[in-house]
Amino acid sequence: EVINYVAERYGREKVAQIITFGTMAARAAVRDVGRAMGLPYGFCDQVAKMIPFGMTLNETLEKVAEFRQLYSTDENAKKLIDFSKKLEGVARHASTHACGVIISDQPLHDVVPLQHPTQNDAAIVTQYEMHSIEDLGLLKMDFLGLKNLTIIEDTLARVYRVRNEQVNLATIPQNDPDTFRIFQEAKTTGVFQLESDGMKKYLKELKPTCFEDIVAMVALYRPGPIQFIPDYIDRKHGRKPVEYLHPKLEPILKNTQGICVYQEQLMQIARDIAGFSLAEADILRKAVGKKIPELLKAQKDKFVQGAVGNNVSQKVAEALWEWVLPFASYGFNRSHSVAYGIIAYNTAYLKSHYPPEFMSALLTSEKADVERIAFLIDECKTMGIEVLPPEINESFRNFSVVPQENKIRFGLLAIKNVGSNIVDAILEEKKSNGPFQSFSDFASRINNKDFNKKSLESMAKAGVFDNLAERGQILDNMETILAFNRDLRKEKSSAQKSLFGITAAAAPALQLKETPPATTDAKLLWEKELLGLYISAHPLHNLKQIMQSRALPIKELRDNFFSYAVRIGGVISSIKKIITKKGQPMLFMKVEDLTDKAEVVVFPSILESNPEMFQENKLIFVTGKVDSRKEDIPTIICQDIEEVLEI
Repeated sequence: EVINYVAERYGREKVAQIITFGTMAARAAVRDVGRAMGLPYGFCDQVAKMIPFGMTLNETLEKVAEFRQLYSTDENAKKLIDFSKKLEGVARHASTHACGVIISDQPLHDVVPLQHPTQNDAAIVTQYEMHSIEDLGLLKMDFLGLKNLTIIEDTLARVYRVRNEQVNLATIPQNDPDTFRIFQEAKTTGVFQLESDGMKKYLKELKPTCFEDIVAMVALYRPGPIQFIPDYIDRKHGRKPVEYLHPKLEPILKNTQGICVYQEQLMQIARDIAGFSLAEADILRKAVGKKIPELLKAQKDKFVQGAVGNNVSQKVAEALWEWVLPFASYGFNRSHSVAYGIIAYNTAYLKSHYPPEFMSALLTSEKADVERIAFLIDECKTMGIEVLPPEINESFRNFSVVPQENKIRFGLLAIKNVGSNIVDAILEEKKSNGPFQSFSDFASRINNKDFNKKSLESMAKAGVFDNLAERGQILDNMETILAFNRDLRKEKSSAQKSLFGITAAAAPALQLKETPPATTDAKLLWEKELLGLYISAHPLHNLKQIMQSRALPIKELRDNFFSYAVRIGGVISSIKKIITKKGQPMLFMKVEDLTDKAEVVVFPSILESNPEMFQENKLIFVTGKVDSRKEDIPTIICQDIEEVLEI
């Protein structure tokens, strides 16, 4: 919308997006070279997965022992890696820069070469990348697109639809107690910029009481200035005094507990104490930010002389310069931080006052990420919001709020492998001719080419048709169902071409052969794969007694068990593998029981002694020491692992 606006405002021939060139990283180089060499895909994939993210091929050969061994013992691997090293870093393809737009005062085709991007024939991009564009002196704008703005807009639309309320965010109170409770208790999952574990830890300590606290936290929580957060918190709560080197600093730094947080504060100090003009203060800001020694020395002399000329002693002036320098070198743009703070406040306000509408909008924005959906549904549970499974007659395209109930219904598009075409066809049919009365009714009414094995299998496994037919029966009758639908579609198509139409009543009934129902374990595996979580039951449900007798519930680890050795039991819900500096693999696993989740850290020695034990969906007991580094979920350093074999 913004790009269209500037194109209309300044002329389409004067506005273009910027090209960007994707280069071959190590993994991509291996896969591309392997394909060109005609090597089996599985082999190339195996080699590529040995390369840790962010490492070059040379670094991997140096640090990862198994990769080095493969290189020295397998001739195909050696050729593959040697060719890949030559191509690593080479430009592979062109795409469009995420937010860079140039605006010119003359037609761009007179200034730079242009082209259509491969994905969109209507758009125009420059053939020069952004640094060359800047060197030409063209105005480069960064239009930052945030999905959080879409989440806010979507939430407001849901509030209007479900509650018939119109919320104007421009008029909401800026000191709302319910909103600040979310910040103070660090219940900020889904709140813009404030949902990381580290940020939650600091929010709990800070207990924000005003909007200025939120703005300051957005600016301070970055590499560098993060070191000042404990000071900011101690000064706010009176544990440390707020002192100023000069009285003129107080009005400038009062709102940030005497700490120089923003670039604008540095510029104001330079103006009020050293007599700089706005333009001179901006030069100082750039000099400090870029840390150029010669430029900094010239600025220091000017600052000290200006301060002395403003009735500040030489000693205080020099002390002021030395004091302000470390803060200012990390300075953040205040207007940027305020804009982010407003979005953070607005999302927190909506979360506190309209929780089901906000969470359903948030889930919808993440519908393509199965792991993130599972995480957000956990958040819904802690908020007391029930998330209902997908259901053919109740579900819409996206996650939806169940009116008059504190519940959210799963959207059909959030099911893995289910595309928008088949979902749109289902919803359109339901809207035109009412709910589906039986599975036969459903199979006879869907008239869409994307009603295929992949979409039907995924919906059946996810439990979409549970109210109409049993999952195992649908899966065992796939070919019959698809042939039935295909024949009906052909019949309807030929009937439309003739003088006589086929009526719904004329459609034959679908006959499904009887088959054994799907097992609970199978259903749970399907749900985890396609929805990201267990819906119909939990793998540990039948093991409740054995878990209680042999392991400590994870929920109880949150109190005072840190540094103690404990034993927990649960299901491995996710595994993340990394390579240590010594080139050895180690794991970060999520383990969940019926009460909560924990992170389990598995060091190389434990992994090597029992590698087959570490698989997703496996039921295990873990013995280890509780470590308190994570704020939200307990972390256990694994010392021993055992598979649960008996129910």
